[in-house]
Amino acid sequence: MNSKIWLSSPHMGGNEQKYINEAFAENWVAPLGPNVNGFEEDLEKFLGQDSKVAALSAGTAALHLALVECGVEYGDEVICQSMTFSASANPIAYCGGIPVFVDSEPETWNMCPKALKEAIEDRIQKGKKPKAIIVVHLYGMPAKMDEIIAVAKEFNIELIEDAAEALGSTYKNQPCGTFGRFGILSFNGNKIITTSGGGALACKTQEDKDKTVFLSTQARDNAPHYQHSHIGFNYRMSNIVAGIGRGQMEVLKDRVEARRSMHDFYVDLFKNIDGVTVFSESSSDFYSNHWLSAIIVDPSIVGKTREDLRLAFLEDNIESRPLWKPMHLQPIFANAPYYGTNVSEKLFGDGLCLPSGSNLSEDEKVRIAKVVNDFFGN
Repeated sequence: MNSKIWLSSPHMGGNEQKYINEAFAENWVAPLGPNVNGFEEDLEKFLGQDSKVAALSAGTAALHLALVECGVEYGDEVICQSMTFSASANPIAYCGGIPVFVDSEPETWNMCPKALKEAIEDRIQKGKKPKAIIVVHLYGMPAKMDEIIAVAKEFNIELIEDAAEALGSTYKNQPCGTFGRFGILSFNGNKIITTSGGGALACKTQEDKDKTVFLSTQARDNAPHYQHSHIGFNYRMSNIVAGIGRGQMEVLKDRVEARRSMHDFYVDLFKNIDGVTVFSESSSDFYSNHWLSAIIVDPSIVGKTREDLRLAFLEDNIESRPLWKPMHLQPIFANAPYYGTNVSEKLFGDGLCLPSGSNLSEDEKVRIAKVVNDFFGN
């Protein structure tokens, strides 16, 4: 059998080991130390906008703390994009909150501003004004932030960006993760850069960053003994893991370029195949890192489905996967309110994510192209 081609595998830059070795040599094997500080400074410099970044154990932890700092408590409602991974919605439940899901629009596949406004107005009419809005930059594609920010401001609701997949993406030249009060980053093993596991919370103010660090280190009060006036969490990133992140930051721009190159590869591969659309920016306002390249397969034109193509890839030991199954279709959230039409459902039915790693070889691209050309009879 051919070797496995992964959807998105880790890609080391070479200097990660240097920072890890320094941590061992200096005995900084703890959730604090020079690598944690350095990684946060690297991220703050990269994001700009005077961002303040707290390095944490996971992107999910970052989102949980963002909700806590937005005051989400038991019974509160939080609006969340339906077309996303479950980690965008689960922290709402951690807080005892109720997710209210909103459909996508077809250009960016992200939260539809019109459906968002409809949802807020209806929830207010029902006597339950949402506490926060979670918008996701899906597969690295920026959402329509001007319109979403306008709605959030109109109703004075806190905005949280789930930019877990969008480090290096920009909307109107501003980095994703810097628009809302909080921005969520992820460094999971399959992300644009990785720390093996880990995440970060980008904050607008030093006060919010300080509170994030406080809450993520068990909320220990400033006292000579162990005293706690708030519920805390064990969410801080370790100095070892942060060392991997520092090495990865050195190659982040190269990784973004490589992912965007993979997107261009697919645009060229499918350009003469009717019924297949490659997920791309709708205008120059949007700059995607193309963390994952994705396509829509129209079975009425192609005569085959995206599942048929997924299985053809699988036959050659190539990993691909359907788009995220919308949260409002998930059994665990079956009773949650939902606003919109069927855009996200249609995307899920016809969409497929393709191998997008920054470390794919030319030989692997040839294998991918052969499967596609054989499948479509080219």
